[in-house]
Amino acid sequence: MRDIDRFRGCLIGGAAGDALGYAVEFLDEGTIHERYGEGGITDYRLINGTAQISDDTQMTLFTANGLLLCTTRAQMKGLQLSYIDFIRDMYKCWLRTQEGTFPTRNEFRKSWLLNIPQLYDMRAPGVTCTKAIATGAQGTVDKPENDSKGCGGVMRVAPIGLYFCDYDMDIEQSDMLAADAAALTHGHELGYIPAAALAHIIRRISEGGMGIKEAANDAIKAMQALFPDAEHIGEFTEITERALSLAVSDMSDIDAIHSLGEGWVAEETLAIALFCAARYENDFDKALITAVNHKGDSDSTGAVIGNILGAYLGYEKIGDKYKTALELSDTILEIADDLFNDCKMSEFGKIYDPVWDRKYIRAVYPFMR
Repeated sequence: MRDIDRFRGCLIGGAAGDALGYAVEFLDEGTIHERYGEGGITDYRLINGTAQISDDTQMTLFTANGLLLCTTRAQMKGLQLSYIDFIRDMYKCWLRTQEGTFPTRNEFRKSWLLNIPQLYDMRAPGVTCTKAIATGAQGTVDKPENDSKGCGGVMRVAPIGLYFCDYDMDIEQSDMLAADAAALTHGHELGYIPAAALAHIIRRISEGGMGIKEAANDAIKAMQALFPDAEHIGEFTEITERALSLAVSDMSDIDAIHSLGEGWVAEETLAIALFCAARYENDFDKALITAVNHKGDSDSTGAVIGNILGAYLGYEKIGDKYKTALELSDTILEIADDLFNDCKMSEFGKIYDPVWDRKYIRAVYPFMR
């Protein structure tokens, strides 16, 4: 059953993990402990009073915008449109924020997120993402444009699992959409299969009735069915099952994470996040702290576990320390609410929502020029 608390929890949780981990991305464990103490980083590092998000949350917001834009345009025109085409366009808009300055010129105004000045800041964007999007983001599962399995595909697709919760789209289709969204920039099987798995887990959790481990095991089976001929499906299955097994083992947190990798590639990012989520499924704080205090891609492992556990526990169970000072928290909550409420307008309907019109039709929100 759709629950706005889970929608908010998923996106705010992801941003919280991203912001906590962004401060220590690229640092080894010795340096983390020197700077933040024996327990590592446990609270936000504030810059001018703000906990900064990275490209992970930026791209997540644009993924969500693509979904909402597609549905809105389809309903207002009475057409069957392609979600992946709109997601591609939104990634191009995101790239504009990384290469341009605020305010952008009118010809780029397809997304209301282009009206948010804080997004015009480079936060260590992935080279694979920027290069692929600059050349059109034309990669597909069947015709990949590169062989990258970096985590830039998986860290941005949580909105797909959320949005289609209790939706008339079969879960196999929403899983495949997440794979397609990742494949726009990451062509390796292990670049897009973990993205499909994350969307599957988020949707199962958000629909209620499944815990972390059950949803993860369900995702493994779903990926085996969705990609039966994939050369690397066995590797995905092995590392994901190992993460769940380690969660109930006696191995220390850091040794378990080391055995799974550093999170620079998608299957490792998802595995580390699932390990932490399964081990600390009722403790958002402990799970996030564990997921980022390692010598790896801390913001991405933090973002993915935040998405998973935020969807599982809900927004109200996320501590205030992760909500206070979080950059763009109002925008993130607004996008989460829009994903939950969805477009109520249609071509011949009587409902008119002026705010929705300004966001997803004219893209002039929050101001008009």
